[in-house]
Amino acid sequence: MSASLTSSIRTALDRGHADEALKQIETVLQQNASDAEAHNLRCRVFYQEQRWNEAVSECQQATQLAPSDSNYHMWLARALGEKADRVSFVEAFKLARQVRSEFETAGRLDPKNAEALSDLAEFYMAAPGIVGGGDSKAERVARQLESFAPDRAHEIWARLVEKKKNYTQAENEFKAAISASSTPAKAWIDLASFYRRRGRWDDMVAAVRSGVALDHSHGVALVDGASTLLRANREPQLAAEWLQQYLASSAQSEDAPAFAVHAKLGNLLEQQGDHQGAQQHFAAARSLATDYQIAMKSTTNTGR
Repeated sequence: MSASLTSSIRTALDRGHADEALKQIETVLQQNASDAEAHNLRCRVFYQEQRWNEAVSECQQATQLAPSDSNYHMWLARALGEKADRVSFVEAFKLARQVRSEFETAGRLDPKNAEALSDLAEFYMAAPGIVGGGDSKAERVARQLESFAPDRAHEIWARLVEKKKNYTQAENEFKAAISASSTPAKAWIDLASFYRRRGRWDDMVAAVRSGVALDHSHGVALVDGASTLLRANREPQLAAEWLQQYLASSAQSEDAPAFAVHAKLGNLLEQQGDHQGAQQHFAAARSLATDYQIAMKSTTNTGR
């Protein structure tokens, strides 16, 4: 695939133009069905649309075609993990082993893939030992990250000590992640989510505002901040304003596809009684992603 076409597809992916991205990818695959990057990008569009089976299939093809690519294994693990959350216990048990294997492969292929390692640590913390989980394994990942991604290491330490109900230390680790990050907006939102879990509503709102204020380009922090407020049933009007600012910005991200944000905002406006505004955003979502199941969404869901 040419660099210009790859760039065009990635732009559509970042801006949440799912139908456009899929159309371009289909053109590539008609010319070369063995294009691993095209399969990976199609997996990621399906992932955005929450079409888990199709995402898994495409990511599997990408890893088979380019087995040494760390990011391809990371995306396969993510897709498998989302699918595992929506199937029977027996099937989820089988999938969990695959998730672990793919994340571990991603980390082994690129020992400095901070995203893959962070996801691997999250898996270790959440999964039972019988499928390969364990806090001691997450600790090893945190130590690995300390040398090149200290903010992510602090986030993992924060979650580990929070699990042990050492909330003071957890708060300190979340704050250390802010200090260690070159782009701390996300770390502020993580701290806000911690305050939400602790029921510290004023601190939560203050942390969310701090994170959003640092995102001068009106990027994904606005969506994450709005989602945090909505999960806590706090300041829905402010959340709506942030979602609108994100949709009007040029800093949209694959992590918060525009069609999903339109749907989120539509649901929020519907709850507020603005039926006309809600329908406008639902229509905007459909225009970008025909196969996205808007009716199944709620205001508490996130883009990724």
